[in-house]
Amino acid sequence: MKLTSKIFNSHPSTDGDFFLGMKRILGFKPKNLEIFKTAFLHRSMNKKDDKGNPVNYERLEFLGDSMLGTIISKYLYNEVPEGDEGYLTKMRSKVVSRKHLNELGKDLGLLKYVESRIPKEHFGENIHGNVFEALVGAIYLDRGYAYCEKFIDERVIEPYVDIEQLEGKVISYKSLVIEWCQKEKKSFNYNVYEDTGNDELKHFAVKLTIGDRMLAKARATSKKKAEEKASKRAYFALQNRIENK
Repeated sequence: MKLTSKIFNSHPSTDGDFFLGMKRILGFKPKNLEIFKTAFLHRSMNKKDDKGNPVNYERLEFLGDSMLGTIISKYLYNEVPEGDEGYLTKMRSKVVSRKHLNELGKDLGLLKYVESRIPKEHFGENIHGNVFEALVGAIYLDRGYAYCEKFIDERVIEPYVDIEQLEGKVISYKSLVIEWCQKEKKSFNYNVYEDTGNDELKHFAVKLTIGDRMLAKARATSKKKAEEKASKRAYFALQNRIENK
């Protein structure tokens, strides 16, 4: 263990920039630099450990997701004593939404540290949030719960979490539209089809029909995004009717 500690604390020149980058992002010195390297290792590198197990950021992402959810849950539990289970769950979902995590990853500039055989411009938006969660997992393994909580408090809660703003933030327009249709006993249908056209990336188009009226259509790089985009357009077309119910 002593030899290992010396290796990690020596920070050879090849690790110097990475170490300084992590120190800047974390606000403290990482102990085991290899854990943090793994947090930025994409599966396309095809690296394995001595037992032949894949080594990439995905397992750390799983751990970080759990830690993030736990710490945000604790914060909301203490901050909003009047909030019931449903309210707290909804608020937590807003804080740890994929869109929000992607924004956090971008703001911290995490993509530049990712080691991959895939050109970075070919990654989707979620790479930013995935690596952010992996980083949280690495912090937990390297320094434990207290440091993990400190990082999330300083990098997520203090700069981004505003209870009043979150209460008014829409997570899913699709959910709002479907809920309204069900309350009003209106039929709805999302007709999704592939619509690549001349684009190199695969695209999907969607037509949202409510009752017998085609209310909105949209196009995006995934079915989910196309449905959400169409739902948002439909929501604003129906906003007065939806919000007055």
